[in-house]
Amino acid sequence: MTRQSSMTRRELLGSSLLLAGGLSLPAFAYANSGKSSMLQTRFGKVAGVKAQGVHVFKGIPYGADTRDTRFQPVQPPLAWKKTRDASSYGPSCPQPSERDQTSEDCLVLNVWTPALGDGGKRPIMVYFHGGEFSSGSGSSPIYDGTRLCNRGDVVVVTVNHRLNVFGHLYLARFGGAKYATSGNVGILDLVQALTWVRDHAERIGGDPQRVMAFGQSGGGAKIATLMAMPAAKGLFHRAATMSGQQVTAAGPRGATERARTVLETLKIAPGDIEKLNEVPTADLVAATRASDPTMVGRNVYFGPVLDHQALPRHPFYPDAPPLAADIPMIIGNTLDETRAFLGNEPGVHQLTWEELPERLLPQLHVDIQPEYVIAEYRKLYPKYSATEVFFAATTAGRSWRGAVIEAELRAAQGSPAYAYQLNYRSPLENGRYGAMHTMDIPLVFDNIAQPGSLTGTSAEAQKTADQMSEAFLAFARTGKPTHAGIPEWRPYELPTRATMVFDATSQLVNDPRGEERKLFAQVPYIQRGTY
Repeated sequence: MTRQSSMTRRELLGSSLLLAGGLSLPAFAYANSGKSSMLQTRFGKVAGVKAQGVHVFKGIPYGADTRDTRFQPVQPPLAWKKTRDASSYGPSCPQPSERDQTSEDCLVLNVWTPALGDGGKRPIMVYFHGGEFSSGSGSSPIYDGTRLCNRGDVVVVTVNHRLNVFGHLYLARFGGAKYATSGNVGILDLVQALTWVRDHAERIGGDPQRVMAFGQSGGGAKIATLMAMPAAKGLFHRAATMSGQQVTAAGPRGATERARTVLETLKIAPGDIEKLNEVPTADLVAATRASDPTMVGRNVYFGPVLDHQALPRHPFYPDAPPLAADIPMIIGNTLDETRAFLGNEPGVHQLTWEELPERLLPQLHVDIQPEYVIAEYRKLYPKYSATEVFFAATTAGRSWRGAVIEAELRAAQGSPAYAYQLNYRSPLENGRYGAMHTMDIPLVFDNIAQPGSLTGTSAEAQKTADQMSEAFLAFARTGKPTHAGIPEWRPYELPTRATMVFDATSQLVNDPRGEERKLFAQVPYIQRGTY
């Protein structure tokens, strides 16, 4: 078969929830005159641009093309001699949610900095994108670091890395030592990106000892995973997870069954896995649409694997990872997470109380009688409609639960953790988005006017963005998120459970939604994809 390393396809993410940016393939060229900026990396020179007082470099390689080393750990990029154009975003990893530019040569990062090599020792904020471990890109306009740079005198970095079958196909039980870490190479890419940041910190005006990893949804889950990986030790010094938790990783049995499903879809025998290296990129992507062998109603799950190599333990089981006990951590969620996932379900905004139990049962992700849950919610919130109970219960049962577990474990460990809940509700489309999943991204980046933001641009939205972005900037600088624009943000401790509730007027609340927390604590929580 003819090898394929790139695909050009139309982006089909639908809404802005998974946040894709316009992408273009990197090229080699000499910099244009005028507003160009030059950065000498360890592998060659890149030419970016300077705009709004910020030096911007896009699509810088931090790893080699993965096409010839599929399912194996990242290698350093090949050095280049000519100046490389870094004015446009590089490709993202091939994925089922089709994008304009994708390629297996996707190990690139983007840098925004106020100054180059000036000894500024600025905090470096490294953002990992969401989309579970299967889709997304660090190249969305909503992740643009310009406003954070100007607001807080920091360096901002976003990253593309291997996803789905390319980043998490666990082949160790079929291919032996060569593929021992194949289930985690997408996370090992992030280790390589953080290594690049450390090695280039002073060149990009930053401080190698003040690196903050932050990410939303799958990005937060990636950070939680990195906190348990020895290879990432010392590469970041603060962590902030936004609606993204990873309590447990996939086990080797489940991960092997998923790999077997992919192989069967491609008609490759487990003893012939080297044939995977000859499969066209598009066919590997198509195989990800196979049904998961252990989870009903979804395509094959890809995520980190407990391989006892790259990942020697579960991220947050049975306790918070001792490896990262000294790293201050922000753990946040939004009040109406599941409006993002379930808000377009047919009839969901017209639910009756009679319809609610059967609609609720498959969406809770924990096994509990829906009638019991509904009765408890009607006691707690007698003015809620059936639709409001649906979104509240699904958020608390499936999205918020992992965040609570992680915060509790950090508190039990005596490690610094700061919890937040975003209550700011989007006014768009008559408020149907609420404070849904992804709503915190443009607020933290102070990018409420960028394409993809669903916050609106009202004074209330900007006030919330001011408070959230300043909190993250303060955290990057000092490891503590308190600043003059919000009440004192105390750590999350037991039993008080102090939580910053962000809104146009924010407040620190002890144990918000405590009764909901207790309700779902009655049944076990098992991270999706574990088995």
